Amino acid sequence: MNPWLSIPLAYLLGSIPFGYLLVRFFRKQDIRTTGSGNIGATNVLRSGSKSLGIATLLLDLGKAFLAVKIAQHLAPDNYDLAVLTAIAAILGHVFPVWLGFRGGKGVASGLGVFLALTPGSAACILAVFAVVFLLSRYVSLASIIASAALPLFAFYFVPTHTPIVIAGFLFIPALIIVKHHQNIRRLLAGTENRFGKRKEVAA
Repeated sequence: MNPWLSIPLAYLLGSIPFGYLLVRFFRKQDIRTTGSGNIGATNVLRSGSKSLGIATLLLDLGKAFLAVKIAQHLAPDNYDLAVLTAIAAILGHVFPVWLGFRGGKGVASGLGVFLALTPGSAACILAVFAVVFLLSRYVSLASIIASAALPLFAFYFVPTHTPIVIAGFLFIPALIIVKHHQNIRRLLAGTENRFGKRKEVAA
């Protein structure tokens, strides 16, 4: 298999809308009509199914992790290719062809690609997420701050700083933050509800 085919494959893997599929199959509902309308794990969890929310989180993380691992298997010495597949997997999740290019916000998938690319960075941003969430109870704020901190850790742990690596390490967190633009507006306005509130809009 041509290693460069891992890029379109990563997009297709990333675009599998597990949250949508799980809720449609098990609850006969369209998750896009519930809560924030997001297909990610947080909205699935808040729709009333803890098990489906956890499954969505793990599957969204896993598909992105697998996409990068395929590239690393096909071209173990080509870190640029691994980063490109990471970008493709995130783009697939955020803009899935199967749902009219309207997908999730990329948090779980972002963690998945960085677990494959740089586990040390992934562990650090997970710790940042956990601290911010425990202090604030805002999933959105924790996601935004962890994403913003990601390049600092990634550039520290990864010695390869090619233009593609630099662009990828900046683009992925930037995309995740941009996808949280509505949450940012609510946070600034003081109207974003904390996790556990019945009327909270999902991150």
